[in-house]
Amino acid sequence: MGICHSYTPDGRCVSLLKILLTNLCIYDCAYCINRRSSSVERERFTPEEVVRLTLDFYRRNYIEGLFLSSGIIRSSDHTMEQLARVARTLRVDHGFQGYIHLKTIPDASPELIAEAGRWADRLSINVELPSQRDLVALAPEKDLVQIRSAMGGIRERIDESKAPVASIVGARRGAAAPRFAPAGQSTQMIVGATAATDQTILHAASALYSAHRLRRVYYSAFSPIPDPMVGVLPLVAPPLVREHRLYQADWLLRFYGFAWNELLPDDEPNLDLAIDPKLSWALRHREQFPVDLNAAPREMLLRVPGLGTKSVNRIIRIRRWHRLRLDDLMRLKVPLKRTLPFVTAADRIGPALTLDRGDLRARLTPRPEQLDMFAAAPRSVSTGQL
Repeated sequence: MGICHSYTPDGRCVSLLKILLTNLCIYDCAYCINRRSSSVERERFTPEEVVRLTLDFYRRNYIEGLFLSSGIIRSSDHTMEQLARVARTLRVDHGFQGYIHLKTIPDASPELIAEAGRWADRLSINVELPSQRDLVALAPEKDLVQIRSAMGGIRERIDESKAPVASIVGARRGAAAPRFAPAGQSTQMIVGATAATDQTILHAASALYSAHRLRRVYYSAFSPIPDPMVGVLPLVAPPLVREHRLYQADWLLRFYGFAWNELLPDDEPNLDLAIDPKLSWALRHREQFPVDLNAAPREMLLRVPGLGTKSVNRIIRIRRWHRLRLDDLMRLKVPLKRTLPFVTAADRIGPALTLDRGDLRARLTPRPEQLDMFAAAPRSVSTGQL
């Protein structure tokens, strides 16, 4: 308990100690189990205890880093100073070389956020909900404009740390650029705590990626909490498969060249829970298929169901030497059932399953038992700090 797993850009799985400095909080966010008015039992670490715990786990090879958050105690600045103190002590006093991810507080002073970014690999500020109206209803102490302003400040400092040293005013020749959150920043949005549609959520995520160059937006399906505020929150949690579809759509935004309004047009405000977003888009745009594997540009190959970025890159390399055939797709381990209706190859001029047949969607929809894994998955209690 307390050790979570994350994946690096190169695909490595890393183990992180994921804890709160304290679950005390002066905020009263309706969706959070640690809100001020909650009856939950309160506990608190000192910064020195977190440092000692992290080093003990790290030396035993249980973890490769720390993911530290906190409830807001006394004030935002006091809490931010405590978080930065943990990271600074690990780096300076103990020479800690592991990964550190710190949750930051939007209204903390810029100097404290700068201090945190100096020692942490990644910073994050949770936007929590996609609109100011939702924040006013559920988290009145939080302000979307303030959150995005803080994200903008972090983005500027990250850009400065990556700029050529010669461009930094007053920098001496040969000096290194100041370190600041080299792994970037991320955020989290809670799904299903309000009536916000997937369209609203993806639009907000797309704007954050564009404006602040976030590394990740994490989506957390709301889970009903003990001692809820009556009449404020839904009594039933959204299906976990909705969270999964949002992650799939998010992947399409970041790596496949899709725009949020392509995945969710005006007349479809929510993602299809039965099939993935790329397949849903392809079935709505059958006129753009089949795609010729030997001639189509990379941008169009990425839109073919069943073809991921690695498969597309390999297809482009292979076709420089010979025309692709179906057995090439088999060697690439492409899921043929999903892909064949949408492509042609050297030995196959027309699709095996015609795109105009009425049961194509039914043939490509996963069996119900394949989605049962989401219904059976354990839920964590909602908190705005994790």
